[in-house]
Amino acid sequence: MKTNATDLALAIELDEAALVAHEMRLKREKQARNARILKHLFLIGMSCVMLYPLFWLVASSFKPENEIFGNLALWPTRFQLENYTKGWNALPLPFTVFYINSAIVTGLSVIGNLLSCSFAAYAFARLRFSGRNFFFALMMMTLMIPYHVVLIPQYVLFLQLGWVDTYLPLVVPRFLASDAFFIFLMVQFFRQLPRELDEAAMIDGCSPFKIYWAIILPLSLPAMGTAAIFSLIWVWEDFLAPLIYLNDIKSYTVPLALRLFLDQDGQSSYGQMFAMSVLSLVPVVIFFVLFQKLIVRGIATSGMK
Repeated sequence: MKTNATDLALAIELDEAALVAHEMRLKREKQARNARILKHLFLIGMSCVMLYPLFWLVASSFKPENEIFGNLALWPTRFQLENYTKGWNALPLPFTVFYINSAIVTGLSVIGNLLSCSFAAYAFARLRFSGRNFFFALMMMTLMIPYHVVLIPQYVLFLQLGWVDTYLPLVVPRFLASDAFFIFLMVQFFRQLPRELDEAAMIDGCSPFKIYWAIILPLSLPAMGTAAIFSLIWVWEDFLAPLIYLNDIKSYTVPLALRLFLDQDGQSSYGQMFAMSVLSLVPVVIFFVLFQKLIVRGIATSGMK
């Protein structure tokens, strides 16, 4: 009887301990769930704060001119598409011309960055030559030089070459691996590829260029996609360089064309400018949506985390 009573008491104690453990587990799960909910609410709130300027831009592009700064409400009282229809032809040239100009400059710049920077990154990451570490450190030091420091020497150089008021100052440096950031990004990715691939290709008689073109480049699509989207965004939205080197309105890019809607002496067309600004974001958004998987993989595997 004592044994049965002892076993029964032990079983009751175990059941109580299990019940207490279960209640504690439920309490921890509830606390963790509440913490996740608060974290997501905080992130959603911060996202709305950061995206508010974009929402305001899109909403203002549909507002009449007198409501853009007079009506603080985000939602317009009356939607109108006149800002888009009139803004497209409001300047001396149709906005199509500026779109084409930006597409030419951006397309050539992206191609130049991908080719030249991948060549330089391949040399730093896969080839062995004297002074490699020194030149790589020297290249990394250029990241700390502000663009405005070299602005005047570059302008004088391009002026003597007769390149001012052409697209050459905007495009040619991209084919000379002038963006050290993309070289650094690709170097980190190339270093993670197994060197056994190079050795096997050399045994098969491949030259360094053949190894780069047939092996390294196909395996580096994530890094190339990341470099392409960043290059496209920076060049497409660049205002300073086209402002300095382009004088003829026929050569203006989209950012320079948007500035023409603001007249310091006369009346500024803010609604039309906001409408064209929204349209200027469309190519970047489309490109990002199409290649976002490559971008995420490139950032995650190139040491940029």
